[in-house]
Formats: sequence, C-alpha cells, structure tokens
Amino acid sequence: MPAYTPPLRDMQFVLHEVLHAVDALKACPAHADADIETLNAVLEEGGKFAAEVAFPLNISGDHEGCTLDKATHEVQAPSGFKAAYQQYVAGGWPALSCDPEYGGQGLPFVVNQCFYEMLNSANQAWTMYPGLSHGAYECLHAHGTPEQKKTYLAKLVSGEWTGTMCLTEPHCGTDLGLLRSKAEPQADGSYKITGQKIFISAGEHDLTENILHLVLARLPDAPAGSKGISLFLVPKYHVQADGSLGARNPIFCSGLEHKMGIHGNATAQLMLDGATGTLVGQPNKGLQAMFVMMNAARLGVGNQSLGLTEVAYQNALAYAKDRLQMRSLSGAKAKDKPADPIIVHPDVRKMLLTAKAYAEGGRALMSYCALLLDQEINHPDEKVRKDSAELLALLTPIAKAFVSDNAWTATVMCQQVFGGHGYIKEWGMEQYVRDARINMIYEGTNTVQSLDLLGRKVLGNNGASLKKFGKLVAALVEQEGVNEKMAEFINPLAYLGEQMNKFTTEIGFKGMQNPDEVGAAAVDYLRVAGHLVFAYFFARMASVALKQIATGSQDPFYTAKLQTARFYFAKLLPETAMLMRTARAGGASLMDTEAALA
Repeated sequence: MPAYTPPLRDMQFVLHEVLHAVDALKACPAHADADIETLNAVLEEGGKFAAEVAFPLNISGDHEGCTLDKATHEVQAPSGFKAAYQQYVAGGWPALSCDPEYGGQGLPFVVNQCFYEMLNSANQAWTMYPGLSHGAYECLHAHGTPEQKKTYLAKLVSGEWTGTMCLTEPHCGTDLGLLRSKAEPQADGSYKITGQKIFISAGEHDLTENILHLVLARLPDAPAGSKGISLFLVPKYHVQADGSLGARNPIFCSGLEHKMGIHGNATAQLMLDGATGTLVGQPNKGLQAMFVMMNAARLGVGNQSLGLTEVAYQNALAYAKDRLQMRSLSGAKAKDKPADPIIVHPDVRKMLLTAKAYAEGGRALMSYCALLLDQEINHPDEKVRKDSAELLALLTPIAKAFVSDNAWTATVMCQQVFGGHGYIKEWGMEQYVRDARINMIYEGTNTVQSLDLLGRKVLGNNGASLKKFGKLVAALVEQEGVNEKMAEFINPLAYLGEQMNKFTTEIGFKGMQNPDEVGAAAVDYLRVAGHLVFAYFFARMASVALKQIATGSQDPFYTAKLQTARFYFAKLLPETAMLMRTARAGGASLMDTEAALA
C-alpha cells in the first residue's frame, strides 16, 4: 500500500525563504495581516486532512468507480467520498480563499494552492469534486449578476453546492466555435437550453444536494464561430426565492465515461432538454467569462500533476531504500545483506532525482503563479496588478503543460523503480501513471497550451511578456553573477536566457512567412520555456540554500536542495539544446509528408 506525507517543509521553504510570500501579501490591503505562523498552521491542518481523510480513499475509489442509475440519472460516488466531503465542508475548507462578503475566509490564493497540492497527492479524483467549484466561484464572482451572486455564491463558498464547466460536445472539443447547444430566450428573462455536453468532470454526483453547471450555448441570432457563444448558469435543481431547492431542472446525466484513470470522479455525459438557465456576462461574450474558469482549471491541472509527481516520488524513494537487488557496481554497500538496496544504482537515482526535481521545480512555479494571482486581484498599485496579470498569463500554459508533461515522465519513472511491482494495483503506482496521463489531455491539450504560449502570449505581443520574465532572470544573473559558488547555476541560466531571445525571434520570423512553422515549433518551444522558468527558480532556491549553509546552518534540507539543483542543471536542463535544434528543423519534414501519411 502506498503512503503519503505532506511536504510541509518544502512548501514553507518556497513560500517564506524563496518567494517571501508574506511580505508580498502584506502589501495587499486584503492580506495586510498575513503572517507566517497562520499560513503554516493552515497548511499543517490541511495536510492532516489530505493524508488522513482523502488519501485512504484513493485506491478504493479507483477500484470502485462511480455508479450511474440509468432510470433516475443519479450518480453515486465511491464509498467514503461523500463522508469525506462532508468533513471537508465541516472544516470550512471550501471557503479558504473566498471573499468574506459571501462567507469566505479571505485567505490568500497561494495558501489554497498549497492545500490543493496536498489534496491532489492524496486523491486527485476526489479533489476534483470541490476543485471545480473554485473555478465556478471565480467566474460568477467576476461576471455574475448581483442576483446570481446573491443566490449562488454563498452556497459555493460554503461547499453546500458544487460547480462544473460544460464546454465540450461530441463533435467538438478544443474548437468551441463548432458547438451546437442552443439557448432560447424566455419572457421572464431566463433561457431554455438544449444540447449535449460530454467529458464533464464531477458532472453528476451525490456529494451535494445541488450542482451549478456553467454551460456554453448559442443564442438564436448568434454569429457563427467562437464569437457567437454565450455562457449560462444552469442549476441541477431550481432555486426558490427563499433559497430553498425547487423542481428538478432537465439537465440529466445520460452516461459516464469509462476512463483510463481518475475513476473515482464522475466524468459525465449531460443532456439538456429545455433546461432553464440564466445568462452570465454579456450575450455572445461567453468565452471571455468562461476563460476565468478555464484559466483556473488550467492552473488546477498543473497542481494536480504536481501532486501526483510528489506522491509518486515519495513512494518510489521508500521502495528504492528497501528493495534489495544486485550489488553496487562500485562494491557492496549493505555487506550484512545478501544484496544492496536498489537506491545504490545510478539509473535508479536518476529516476528518483528526476521526479524530485520536477516536484520541487513545479512547486516553486505553482506557488509563484498563485502569488501573482493574489497580487493581480488585491494589490493597490495598478502597475503591480497589470504586471502580475501579464506574467500569470504567460506562465499559465507552462504551468498546465510543462508540469503535466513532467508528471507523466516522473510517474512512469517512479513506476519503473518498482520493477514488476509497479504494475500491480496494490502498490498504487500504476494508478498514478494512469491519472497523470489524463492531465495532459483535458483543459486544453498540451499542444493547445503550446500554441497559446507561443502564438498568443509571446508572438501575440511581440515578446513583451517574455521580456518581462526575462528581466527577472537578468536581475538574478546580475545579483549572483559575481558569486563563484553560484556559477554552476547562474551561467547555464544566463546562457539559456540569451538563447531564448534568439530562438524566439527566429521562430517569429519563420512564422510570419508560414504560420505552420509556429505550429511545428510550439511544443518544443513550450518545453524550452518551461526549463527556463524552472532554471530560474532552481537558481533562486540554490542561492537561498548556499546562504543558509554559509551562515552555519546544519540542516540537511539545504544540502539536499543544492544536490537536487545540481542534478537538474546537469541532467535535465540540457534537454533544451535538443529541443531548440528540433524546433529549428522547421515544418517541412512534418507537412511535406503526403506520401508517408497516405
């Protein structure tokens, strides 16, 4: 059976020693009273919930899955999921970073992000039920009418109700301009919505008495394509004027997807047969409103992937220390035993350190993104808000795609550490692999994220956002460039930063002549950008560790951090040279292939 220990020490290191999160938060009036002790205490209790309540249900939930009653269209979640959710609500966890006006605790987003990392390590499938509600809350908070906010937000904040996002249809996934769901205006200002949605995570379940569906559909006179999409709030049960539940709304689960992973979460097919909904935001401007939820979901998928990387690493490390197999090539290490533990073997260490580096780099990136969101929403200085929003927009596709790609690599490597036992359900490793693979697909495939990064976030504003991040890199290089002990981290970071500018310019010029060149380079480009971001954070983490050691700290944590950073720069960052070479190879070998693909 697998085990899980919340990585509180590393979270505290990232928040307090690297990002100095409390100092940044104190500049925001909403978080002026933030302090280290409170943040640590909340995360410690959150870790207990994740490890003691959610984690024990992970394997059983995967084995049992969800059950659909086709007569009633009701879905039952795996055993124990509802009780765990009730405990989650009773503990006030749904309200952690929500607006106090609607019953929230008003804590920073970065605290919620760290809490959700632990929940995703413990049980990704269970965590998706409350997790999507945060995106629905953010969407309604930003674009809902006063009446919608009054009726629904407090219920989402308390966790009494959950939310979903309903985009995909059988004939269209990423290309939402093709969707066919229709919304007919009614005399009372509501709409009757008809259509079919698929792949709706947590689309139907028995954890709460009501589910709020955010549904994309077309008005009768809507323009063609994505410019003619509107967003509607469609509750499972109608809500009466006094807040009580009324009749059932005709939005029904017609089937559950039988997926590769996350079996404990109900991925529903939903049929809308004249379901009543209310407009969210402006007519034909639904995608702008839904992007609030979509961006939250993309960051959430990065966080899911981080959680899986961490828990897979923890279990692979424990197994490698215990499993005896062969002798070390450099001579027996456990002479009192018939064989050495497999952790003595270089390739096993490479797999473990890859997972560890991807977890620690991912944690720094995800925490930084959450802190940017706190500043974007709450900082009093308009320039800080604007800069934070721009950086967050740049980093969001990297957080989703790079971290989930890395999680797939890491979980497969951790499974490999277990050898044949890695493929046996009771060890839990094959589940982490299956769950991690899905994260690369939903909320916009990783190829879509790469096109978003290169096409919209970088070339779309002539590299302005990339230059903004480049200034952070340049400032760190200038600050640490004369420190000989930092040379092994700063020199490759500085070199990659210079190469990134040339690389981007080259791809941009090619793309102006032939847009397919952008498509051919985008996936490789995103991984190079991801490594630039990770290298920046590993250099920052190494700087902190070196300073602590220089002041006499004997804490092995800092030595471990330096060793992980050295591994990252030596063994993982060099991937960028290959990626830039393949991207520069251009699109001809992909597009001039009619005979090969006949």
